[in-house]
Amino acid sequence: MLSSLLIGLREGLEAALVVSILVAFLVKTDRRPALRWVWPGVGLAVVLSIAVGAVLTFTTAQLSFEQQELLGGSLSIVAVAFVTVMIFWMRKASRSIAAELRGKMDEALAVGPLAVFLLSFLAVGREGLETAVFFYATVQSAQGGTTQPLIGFAIGIAVAVIIAYLIYRGAVRFDLAKFFKITGVLLVFVAAGVLGYGLHDLQEAAFLPGLHNLAFDASNAIPETSWYGALLKGIFNYSQQTTVLQAVAWVAYVVIVLPLFLRRTSPKPALAGATKE
Repeated sequence: MLSSLLIGLREGLEAALVVSILVAFLVKTDRRPALRWVWPGVGLAVVLSIAVGAVLTFTTAQLSFEQQELLGGSLSIVAVAFVTVMIFWMRKASRSIAAELRGKMDEALAVGPLAVFLLSFLAVGREGLETAVFFYATVQSAQGGTTQPLIGFAIGIAVAVIIAYLIYRGAVRFDLAKFFKITGVLLVFVAAGVLGYGLHDLQEAAFLPGLHNLAFDASNAIPETSWYGALLKGIFNYSQQTTVLQAVAWVAYVVIVLPLFLRRTSPKPALAGATKE
């Protein structure tokens, strides 16, 4: 549930900020009538994202066990790729995302209503599809139904919308650069866990070897049924029986991705006022 909440908060805040930047631009430039094309685009993106998540989550029951594991493992790896690209993209794009979105909206307004609709749809839809794929991967790793991951995502997205609205209204000052850095670090560990779980799924599907070649068995020391085991599983997708492939992949991902993400970059302007400029 905690990893789902983190993904929902991170992706939800990115999408909500995109919407608030577009809305603020139209309001400040006295082009409010164009808002009637923004909201349908945002709404369609949200509906499509929910539909994709629902299809992925609830239709795999018709597949055989091996097919379910193969699909689940493959989508887990796709989800890891999405999240990895997302955290690096946001670190880079945060410097100019507001200006870029305003420029694109200006161009869309010159083209016509359909362009405004498509810009809104694509801007939010990208975040939504990433969230849908990661939601499916999280549900698969939870191994206990969809309730907790769904609750986590819902809470995270709700909090993200509230934060974005308060920033838009100028009610709060929020250090978004620091927020995206902290959540980016946490997501590296979450993604490493999802990668390990996805590889384990592929091993169970007999697509990859080494299912019974364990790196460790912590069933007695840190059982998944204990509160601390459940906490580790909820945040990092901890598995009490971890194969060598899982362990190597987890360590390799963190050792490579985390330093790259944390490496020093040139100073960038604060994002807290991005929607108010």
